[in-house]
Amino acid sequence: MTPEDRRASVRRARDLFNTGAYWEAHEALETVWRSIISDGNRDAARVWQGLIQAAAALLHRRRGNRHGVAVVGAAALEKLAGAQRSDVEFETVRFRADLERALADAAEPPRLELQTEA
Repeated sequence: MTPEDRRASVRRARDLFNTGAYWEAHEALETVWRSIISDGNRDAARVWQGLIQAAAALLHRRRGNRHGVAVVGAAALEKLAGAQRSDVEFETVRFRADLERALADAAEPPRLELQTEA
């Protein structure tokens, strides 16, 4: 994936996620995740997998699937834990906190923001 392709996929994923198109955002995030896996950056890939799972958990939430929210949401929160990574374009620290509240039905879904927008 070229840097230009990655930037386009990142922005597409952000836009889809923030409009509530979680399945489509999941797919866009997965495109970047696959390229990271092929590059061998396991630590960044783990965070990206957490973002993918966050989209899936929010889709389960919308559909009323409590089991899916609990299982996939817990996996997402675990992978998103820790300090902000410079090699992940999205702001993840605040996102994780907002996701945790949303999955507990205590808040609106979080917004996915680029680090430069946060």
